[in-house]
Amino acid sequence: MTACVFVQLRCRPGKTYEVAEEIVLRELHSELYSTSGDFDLLMKLYIPEDQDVGKFINDNLLDIPGIDRSLTTLTFKAF
Repeated sequence: MTACVFVQLRCRPGKTYEVAEEIVLRELHSELYSTSGDFDLLMKLYIPEDQDVGKFINDNLLDIPGIDRSLTTLTFKAF
């Protein structure tokens, strides 16, 4: 079983495409979108149940250069 997580990313000016390309290369996401508003990217990913969500995101995503801030939303049940 896996946990479905949404992560919004705010990128440094001019770095959104570089960040998105690195995410694609790492094959971390199920879906990845460019967005308007406070954050530049929205990604959906599935994290294996035996993994700590915060550590997984920190170790596999937030080390990408150009990311200024992230907001992670955990999901619990699909309706």
